[in-house]
Amino acid sequence: MGYKFNYYLLTVTFSFIFVVMVRAQNPIIQTSYTPDPAPMVYNDTLFLYTGCDADTACYFDMNEWQVFSTVDMVNWTDHGVQLSYKDFKWTKPKSAWAAQCIERNGKFYWYVCCEYPGNWHVIGVAVSDRPTGPFKDAISKPLVYTGKMGDIDPTVYIDDDGQAYLYWGNGKVCYVKLNEDMISYDKEMGIVELDMNKEQFEYLERNDPNRANTLFEEGPWLYKRNGLYYMIYAAGGIPEYIAYSTASSFNGPWTYRGVIMNKGYEDMAFTNHPGIVDYKGKSYFFYHNQGISKHGFRRSTCIEEFNFNADGTFPNIKPTKEGVSLIATLNPYRRTEAETMAWGQGVKTKKDSKGGVYLTSIHNNDYIKVRNVDFAKGAKSIEVVATPIAGGEIEIRLDEADGALIGICKIDKTGNSDTWGSFSAKVKKTGGIHDLFFVFKGADGELFNLDYWIFK
Repeated sequence: MGYKFNYYLLTVTFSFIFVVMVRAQNPIIQTSYTPDPAPMVYNDTLFLYTGCDADTACYFDMNEWQVFSTVDMVNWTDHGVQLSYKDFKWTKPKSAWAAQCIERNGKFYWYVCCEYPGNWHVIGVAVSDRPTGPFKDAISKPLVYTGKMGDIDPTVYIDDDGQAYLYWGNGKVCYVKLNEDMISYDKEMGIVELDMNKEQFEYLERNDPNRANTLFEEGPWLYKRNGLYYMIYAAGGIPEYIAYSTASSFNGPWTYRGVIMNKGYEDMAFTNHPGIVDYKGKSYFFYHNQGISKHGFRRSTCIEEFNFNADGTFPNIKPTKEGVSLIATLNPYRRTEAETMAWGQGVKTKKDSKGGVYLTSIHNNDYIKVRNVDFAKGAKSIEVVATPIAGGEIEIRLDEADGALIGICKIDKTGNSDTWGSFSAKVKKTGGIHDLFFVFKGADGELFNLDYWIFK
């Protein structure tokens, strides 16, 4: 009796977890770990630049930086790894720390934190002609190199008058005025250290000569609204929460304003890293947690929508599993990359020179979810491009992973696994707006890789 009762509870528990995962939106990326989110709006698209914690990390183990994008805030396209510590010949493995990208005059500058032999941390810069790369080391040496341990977590901002600033900090905040080329800075002014005191940043008495006497920890993010500068940052030691200060000038004096996101919530990692962006009339707060891994060194990006208070202060933002609301529909009659999804269960993405980025590590009962798909008057068929490994099927379902089945596309094992092929199937005529699920079925082992899909 006890055995059957426990089995029943286990079944119910897994069913509950399954439903929660299907309905969740945070963390927004499930195919890799995505610490230290840095959002950037360019044209009509929101791009997200993140680090990449190793799948087996038990300490800080980061070797790459990744790029994602969205136009609806819920379906994210994975553009793959676009920068690695290997692209900086002067650094070393496991040192691809926090970074931020910004556009100027049609070029994209990605400021990154790396380790430098003989030093603690330095800041480098990579450049590209496109927001999704490829990026390359812009100057073949560190941009900021002070020989102090606090040179981490760069944040970059171009002010209304065109002057660009690069801030960074660990225990204290420093900044430089970037030159017009964005890959050098005003050496005459040099590196400026902000005055860290209890009026400007949350205060804590320390006896460590290498750290300022503040609760400011790391991860600064500079943001401006209605002429007011906001410095948002991780604070409080371990575990970290997110606090902020404001100023009427880029160089202060700053006024400590309070906590934005407190610690102690479920699945919060011992570190945090803020990012703020305005997109299509809404304000979004980016952060990371350990919601997928349950491990503090394997962190994932989350997002919350918020509104500023009437006096310009931040509200208290509570982390949620539901995340943000969608702001647009997806057109299924245009080619959609398989790595565009709102949720991926069990799958991974991969990037190579032949296929670009595609969906891989697909096994029986894995699935992906695409939200808010507008079928309009009705779809009649689907075409997918895949490379069979063992082969299998794609169940096409609506609204839930076990929802209405409208078609099955067979991925036959023809040719070799390095050759992309087109596979088609009729679907039950479907109209209106639905969440779309691709549920993968087949024998044990990897079934196939998936490049893109389109309804007809």
